[in-house]
Formats: sequence, structure tokens, C-alpha cells
Amino acid sequence: MRMISAMIVGEKESFLIRTLVKKLKDSGVDAFFCCSEVDKISDRLGDTDIVIWYLDGVESAKPLVAHYLDDQLSEKDRELVLIGEKNDTKELARHFKPGIVSETFPRPLQTDLLIAYLRNYGGAEIAAEAKKSILIVDDDPSYMGVIRDWLRGKYRVAMARSGLQALKWLGANTADLILLDFEMPVTSGPQVLEMLRSEAETASIPVFFLTGRNDKESVMQVVSLKPENYLLKTIQRDRLLKVLEEFFDKT
Repeated sequence: MRMISAMIVGEKESFLIRTLVKKLKDSGVDAFFCCSEVDKISDRLGDTDIVIWYLDGVESAKPLVAHYLDDQLSEKDRELVLIGEKNDTKELARHFKPGIVSETFPRPLQTDLLIAYLRNYGGAEIAAEAKKSILIVDDDPSYMGVIRDWLRGKYRVAMARSGLQALKWLGANTADLILLDFEMPVTSGPQVLEMLRSEAETASIPVFFLTGRNDKESVMQVVSLKPENYLLKTIQRDRLLKVLEEFFDKT
């Protein structure tokens, strides 16, 4: 089993953070500190499994750093843990899409609870290496967050808020399936599908359309583009999981 890597983000490397890093390392977690600045986080994010943002009561939420982490953790299907006073963690969590902040711990921190959480997370990450990868493309972050939460236990899930963001993600990553919103501003689902199929690297990736319209004319328009499947956005969790399981069993 490989060691889980945890980045501890904070305003400065205080005594409490140094103590936390040492305890995590002693427990088998590859923990390290990183100052809460975009350039420093960017240099070290790499293969980090999970980010832990330690709010020491002095540091205020940094929207620029939060926005950067939100995008990066979404693309990498990674999670964020917040440590701090209730009001501070609640304020910071507002800057992230649903599903990114996986857990919050109050201060003073009970380190054994964090260690237990990371051990469970580490096991899930190791097991996830063999999971199928699904990219969700939708301009509604709340809806994507819900679907991501439904799928993340069984699949590796990434999210993109536009067709262009999806294409950029696919330039550096691979997906076994794309769940693609049919109606999006700027670049619509059909346009994204056309671009995907025009490139050799993405032409063979299966695409399921997601649509909020179930009238005959709309459904026929979706079907005419010949996606592998289409799903109504009203689909329930159990049904979605069954459809995906049946699809991957056949491929």
C-alpha cells in the first residue's frame, strides 16, 4: 500500500502546524506544509492526494487561493479538509463547489480523528486506482456536485463547467465515459460532442447526454446525434448507478 500524501495549507508554519505534520508523518501519512499562496501551492500540488486547509483564527478566507484550489481539486478529483473555528470553515467552504470540501474539523483539533479519517481516505484512494473514470460536463455546479457525490464511491469523477474546460481537461487526462449536458451556453453539448469526435484522442470516448427536457422533439434531437445513451436529469441515484454499471459491464 502506498502512503497517502497530504498538503497542509496555512498562513504560516506555526508550532501547531509543525506538530500536526509530525503526528501525521508518525501515523504513516506523507504530510507537508505549504503556505496559502497560489504559486507555492501550484508548485507542490502535483500528486498530492488530499489538501488540508488549517485556519488558525488569524488568516481570513483567501478567495483567489480558494478559487484556484476549487478548479484544481475538481479536475484531479481530490478533496479538501478544513480545520478551524466553525464560522471560519463555513465562510471558506462557500468558495467551493459541492463535494470538494469532504470534511471539517473544529479547533482545537483532535488529531486522532483526522488520522482515522485520512487512513480511510487513503484506503479509498488506493482502491480507486482500478476504478472507471467519469467526466461530468455541466454549467450547473450544484447539479454536478450532486452527481459527483452519487458516483464517487464507485468511480473516479472529474467535473468541467464548460465544453472548453472539458476539452482542456481531456488534453491531460483520460475518461472512460463523459456525462455531457445537452444545453449549455457558449458551447452546447452537441458542439462539444462534435469536437470530441473530430479528434483522434477523444473520438472513442463514450458520451451520455444529460438533458432536462423529455418532450418527443427534444429527445429525438438528442438521439439523432448518436450518443451511447441519454439520461434525463430527473434520474434517481439508484437508477443512474444501475445504468452505468450495465454500460461498463458490456464494455
